[in-house]
Amino acid sequence: MDFLAWTIIACEIGFWVVILAGLITRYVFNKKRLGLFFLALTPVIDLLLLVVTATDLYNGAVATQVHAIAAIYLGVSIAFGKSMIRWADERFLYYIKKQGTKPEKKTGYAHARHSVKGALQHVLALIIGGGFLFVMIYLIGDANKTEALSQMLKLWALIVGLDIVVSLSYFIWPRTEKVNRHG
Repeated sequence: MDFLAWTIIACEIGFWVVILAGLITRYVFNKKRLGLFFLALTPVIDLLLLVVTATDLYNGAVATQVHAIAAIYLGVSIAFGKSMIRWADERFLYYIKKQGTKPEKKTGYAHARHSVKGALQHVLALIIGGGFLFVMIYLIGDANKTEALSQMLKLWALIVGLDIVVSLSYFIWPRTEKVNRHG
């Protein structure tokens, strides 16, 4: 595995480490400002990945699927970052601190609306990450060197389209609450 692939892995691990550090600092040590500082580091991790990816391409690397995954990671991180932090915050507060209400599993139309919101965030991620892919394709200016980026962009657009279809299907066939028959 190359340096860029390891950088993506390190950024993903770093993303969750700073979130966990922020939550522990905020709720266990009651240092709200320091906790917020850690949570605010997540965009710095994204910037680091962007710099590493751009530098690799600037130095003449042929664009690979790893470069495309870096763009996808950036788009997803930016579009979903705040909601992922909120998700982790709610669960940490309930399961670790034993405070607040238990995060509820959505059913019915509440689940459908939540799923569509997630699909729209996925569209935003595609716009952001796809924008990075388009910029890389344009700046490299050689279709042979950017084929992996173009193919990944097409695949991602297909996946986002499927996400939208599945999310909308929940309005027709809403998720029902599972009944516990064994207790």
